[in-house]
Amino acid sequence: MKHLLTALALIVAVPVQAAEKLTVALDWTPNTNHVGLYVAQAKGWFADAGLDVEILPYTDTSSGTLVATGVAQFGILSAVGFHSQRSMGADMTAVMAVVQHETGRLVFNGDREDIKRPADLDGLTYAGFGSAWENALISSIIRHDGGEGSFDTVTLGTSAYEALANGSVDFTLEVSTWEGVNSVLLNRPQRWFNYSDYGVPDQHTTFLGGNSTWLAKNGETASAFVEAAQRGYAFAADNPVEAADILVSETAGMLSNPELVNASMAALVEGGYLRDPGEPVGLIDPELITGITGFLFEAGILRNANGDVHEDMPDVAGWYTNQYLAQ
Repeated sequence: MKHLLTALALIVAVPVQAAEKLTVALDWTPNTNHVGLYVAQAKGWFADAGLDVEILPYTDTSSGTLVATGVAQFGILSAVGFHSQRSMGADMTAVMAVVQHETGRLVFNGDREDIKRPADLDGLTYAGFGSAWENALISSIIRHDGGEGSFDTVTLGTSAYEALANGSVDFTLEVSTWEGVNSVLLNRPQRWFNYSDYGVPDQHTTFLGGNSTWLAKNGETASAFVEAAQRGYAFAADNPVEAADILVSETAGMLSNPELVNASMAALVEGGYLRDPGEPVGLIDPELITGITGFLFEAGILRNANGDVHEDMPDVAGWYTNQYLAQ
């Protein structure tokens, strides 16, 4: 009995290792691009990896800035924002491709018989969101089709979609897997031009990124987090209906339209946006990184740390890594 009590005392005396706290910042209000994080949280996969993960809500400060300054160890990053900030020397590295291919497209109302090709957009009014990428993208698409690439812009943000629907503007850009499926649910017929059909390189539209300095010092923890998130996205790719339910539940009423969430998940899966055949979920393709960076460079969008346009194509080799993914 004495030996048993001594053994029990030793067991009780062993301290329980506290879970390591991590934060991951969102790039927008919760949506299906974030589904893998919420699945991993709900399934306990972060906890199983010894992590206490806090998903930070979207704020006026971009997720890229929060990651680059070390406020958050990880963040969901829009591709154009990531490339722009990274070219200026921001301290962050893409560690996983959340969305494997371009989901954006140029859209206009389906009853516009005067718009049959991108060149027809010359002189029309675009409802925009205030980034240099938009002008370069649209001008390139129109010129590729033989037009001049000239159009008027009104910056409306998310109000662009209502303006398009009521005819106040002629065209805008949307994410096919969110605003696109929502237009179907709202019975607003659209037609569109896919970027890649008019000379714009395909790209990973969304990344999971980490603070580069932190990653270099915390490789094992980084792998634990990224692999758990990767597992969450893989589950979502295989179980879109259950994943949609988890996303709605875990975001505590922030997603008030489950029909939209389910339609978006179906579009992501059916379109092959979450996984390329024969590859692990989340794998970053170097050719896609190089291709879109080259497009942005040629468009004069990428700037250096001094705010000057890059004179030479940046070396993107250190901008991303697949080393934290489960292969």
